[in-house]
Amino acid sequence: MAAAAGPAAETTVLVVEDEPAIATAIAHRMAAEGWQVEIASDGPAGVEAAARARPDVVILDVMLPGIDGLEVCRRIQHDRPVPVIMLTARDDETDMLVGLGVGADDYMTKPFSMRELVARTKALLRRVERSSQASDVGAGEPPLQVGDVQVDRAQRRVSRNGAEIHLTPTEFDLLVTLATSPRTVLTRERLLAEVWDWVDASGTRTVDSHVKALRRKLGADLIRTVHGVGYAFEPAEG
Repeated sequence: MAAAAGPAAETTVLVVEDEPAIATAIAHRMAAEGWQVEIASDGPAGVEAAARARPDVVILDVMLPGIDGLEVCRRIQHDRPVPVIMLTARDDETDMLVGLGVGADDYMTKPFSMRELVARTKALLRRVERSSQASDVGAGEPPLQVGDVQVDRAQRRVSRNGAEIHLTPTEFDLLVTLATSPRTVLTRERLLAEVWDWVDASGTRTVDSHVKALRRKLGADLIRTVHGVGYAFEPAEG
């Protein structure tokens, strides 16, 4: 399905959803934004479409025939990292953490607001563009060293005690935001604004889930929870 021509016509959105009514509704709404839209109705078709169309963002259902959305996400990210918003019928944090662990940037629970899906897609696209610009600006700058954690913003690489740690694009942006203000408490709302480019507090659970995923990879000792407020990056002394 091709969108109407417009200023954002170069942006391609891949919708991988096996429920025709939902897939069509999402596609029509995305096309109304001037985006090109591709639809795949099962897991294998989603992987093939991602390789062929090289989308700018993927809207991916978790429950799919053939192979599930988690495996689709793994394969897509292995071939070519791309922003992914996962759609799930289960409001279970364990499932959400698994989704984030395979490379998803965001998730929404069905039923969802089409307006919010578009808003999150736009925010994700803006963040990817901002991250690309930040990498260009940071080229040639020395890596950020905070305690035993080193962050190379130009190459978007992270290591702790010399061991490289693979982070998703969202995890990397979250770490940079926290690490550039060590021992400073950042509210969930501020993190949503700076990392996800959201202007409201509707996604604070998204912040919590990404922090948990980041702790699993970096170590639980580096990010302190300030209950009811937010988080602080606490680098190791020495």
